[in-house]
Amino acid sequence: MNSLFLSPQHVLQGGYFNSTLRKLQEPNTSIEPHNIMYPIFLLEDDDAVQPVSSMPNVFRYGLNKLIPALGELVNKGLQSVLIFGIVEKLPKDSRGSSADCKDNPVVKALPKLRQAFPQLTLASDVCLCPYTSHGHCGVLTENGVIDHEPSVKRIADVALAYAKAGAHIVAPSDMMDNRIKAIKDALVANKLQNQVSVLSYSCKFASAMYGPFRDTMKSSPMAGDRKCYQLPPGSAGLAARAAERDVAEGADFLMVKPGLPYLDIVRQTKDRYPNHPLFIYQVSGEYAMIAQQKDSNEMQTILLETLTCMRRAGADCIITYFAPLVLSIISKQ
Repeated sequence: MNSLFLSPQHVLQGGYFNSTLRKLQEPNTSIEPHNIMYPIFLLEDDDAVQPVSSMPNVFRYGLNKLIPALGELVNKGLQSVLIFGIVEKLPKDSRGSSADCKDNPVVKALPKLRQAFPQLTLASDVCLCPYTSHGHCGVLTENGVIDHEPSVKRIADVALAYAKAGAHIVAPSDMMDNRIKAIKDALVANKLQNQVSVLSYSCKFASAMYGPFRDTMKSSPMAGDRKCYQLPPGSAGLAARAAERDVAEGADFLMVKPGLPYLDIVRQTKDRYPNHPLFIYQVSGEYAMIAQQKDSNEMQTILLETLTCMRRAGADCIITYFAPLVLSIISKQ
């Protein structure tokens, strides 16, 4: 009986330890602040602000500039963010050592963000690609293919570092097999299993719609591509198996990425796992296509229609760069 309660897949309390996460366990079809998560790019230079050229009105922030920007959004109702660290000065190596070092911008920022915004749910993307010299999401063998066991260990180590630094949610985006179990085991071993959730990028496809994001993160592979670990766009079966794997390993939340082109996968995943809150990522390419509309009213109409369709398909939370605009629209209604 004791082994049952220690196994990661039975730690339900990791999925509802704060009010935002509890709301996600009570789905409906409206678009409210808790249905929106804001992805943010965090720089090493605390005082920097850099516009993203391929994504209008999106910026990369240093911590000192991020805090006042987030303060305005929190006042409008923002309840959760997804943090991506960007390194330009820290060294990149084959293991992604800078992903969890003490000078990593995410590690440094999390405790300060928790102090500044006690009610804001902080999710941290967990991957090695922004920190590796080769740009892949895991450790490579001498032949240049993913070395599974050390890759999973590194991902778990990085997730644990973010959890210890103050992340409420760790979100592994690498698509390595068995990394959810490794992360859950690490959280259990450090008595964090009921304080930190695991949001799995469970159905992440090898999409051409990530281009602006990869340019922003400086995380494109130096050689090859990620088709051996991200899912082929036409495979609903692999998406179902990937979600099944992550549920079995103890994921608290599931994700489909990209968003609009994969609404059938959203519906498929929600139908199979109705009791798991489901996230959908409206990725950078989707953002760029909508943001290029010259008529602001037309753009807002397209955006709201798109978000409504995502909710209708089964998404409980939408990760979107449009979060500031959505919050402004909601606050005026």
